[in-house]
Amino acid sequence: MKNRLFLVVLFLVTLLSSANAQLPNSNMTLLKALNQHSGQYSALWGYAAPNGREYAIVGCQTGTAFIDVTDSANIRECDFVNGVASNWREMKTISHYAYVVSEGSNSKVQIIDLQYLPDSVSLVKTTSFTGHTTTHSIQVWGTNKIILNGCNSTNFSNGVVILDCTDPVNPVILTKANSQFGGNTNGYVHDSRVWKDTLYACNIYTGYVTLYDGRSMPVAGDTLIPFKSFQTVPNPFTHNLAFTQDGKYIFTTDETSSPNGKLKGWNIQDKTNITNVSTWTPTGITTAIVHNIEIYGKYALVAHYTAGIRLLDVSVPSAPVELAWYDTYPSSNGNTFNGCWAVYMLPSKKIIASDINTGFYCVKPTITITGIENPVATETPSTFGLKQNYPNPFNPSTKISFSLTKNSFVSLKVFNLSGKEVANLVNDRRDGGNYEYTFDAGKYGLSSGVYFYTLEAEGKSETMKMILVK
Repeated sequence: MKNRLFLVVLFLVTLLSSANAQLPNSNMTLLKALNQHSGQYSALWGYAAPNGREYAIVGCQTGTAFIDVTDSANIRECDFVNGVASNWREMKTISHYAYVVSEGSNSKVQIIDLQYLPDSVSLVKTTSFTGHTTTHSIQVWGTNKIILNGCNSTNFSNGVVILDCTDPVNPVILTKANSQFGGNTNGYVHDSRVWKDTLYACNIYTGYVTLYDGRSMPVAGDTLIPFKSFQTVPNPFTHNLAFTQDGKYIFTTDETSSPNGKLKGWNIQDKTNITNVSTWTPTGITTAIVHNIEIYGKYALVAHYTAGIRLLDVSVPSAPVELAWYDTYPSSNGNTFNGCWAVYMLPSKKIIASDINTGFYCVKPTITITGIENPVATETPSTFGLKQNYPNPFNPSTKISFSLTKNSFVSLKVFNLSGKEVANLVNDRRDGGNYEYTFDAGKYGLSSGVYFYTLEAEGKSETMKMILVK
């Protein structure tokens, strides 16, 4: 009887403390963790090179690290670019350029050329604009525009500056935006995102999201005009947001410690009546603070400070379902600003993350991730094989696909009728999975005719014929 009573008491104690209990990692496996730099880590972003290699770009206290994550067995830092010391460093990519910003004194904008990876990167220039000194965060608009958020200067009023990067190494100011609108009187923009022609700015200190019509940008010239704002109540402190795949909903992160901030879903289909449809916290944890969110297809990837990396199914925005998680900060689930800062899902479905205190993580879900376009679905194939290119005949480009059953060194080359090698598409290691590469004959100056492409991997070799017609 005493033993039974003891067990009941133990169960009740466990139940009462469950809000702060550390849950094990679920449906995610660690591939590699790196902690090679002093000071705290901040944001990160991913870069998939045209040759299929994948990289993490990681903000550190004294600069930016570039990490090759292509080969799961050999994840390594391949270069580092020094910058002004800062607790906050963010980056985004356009083509093969990375744009890096920070709040370090007079840090400006670093433009870094990535085309020489995995050997190295090249700092092309550090650029600024009249009245511009620092930036809190950075986003991409379309194919050639950069958004600088929280620009710290009198001229820019801590708002938004939009850069035209048509010439990627010589960006110019296209327009600016001050986010004061209606009840929102604080012009500071912490982060922003764009859906089609509408910019959504996060005004963290007032908890507002301010909307701008981007179609007026060429006309307005100097200033984007806001047309709507709403507050992410209750407990508004709007840090960042992301759109669902169809653009009908957004999820916002309210970065507050008391009460701790939560992930919120909003129906934005009717801009005159934006409504809250969901509020979410991690499984078994009620104390951790939400930080950043990225959405890929039906999946939301969340950096949730002390709760680590969280993967959700948001196909029903009113009822998010948690699928997997990996705790990068297992010592606590408290409402502190420690732990996971940023997350990103690469085409291979590898997830990269930065932890303020413990560095860089590369993990991979052990569940099947489906329905995300480009890349090819990454379930490990059961058979090795090279597929027929498509289209065939082609002019000037075609797609070549193949499957690997395991991690292997891969060689994919193109030969002419004489057996002379005319293109080397892949020559390094790849994980098991499905791969697709675009072969552009125009880049190699090839004439019309018959060509062969050969795949060598896993101790096997396969060759197929293709026809270039000009």
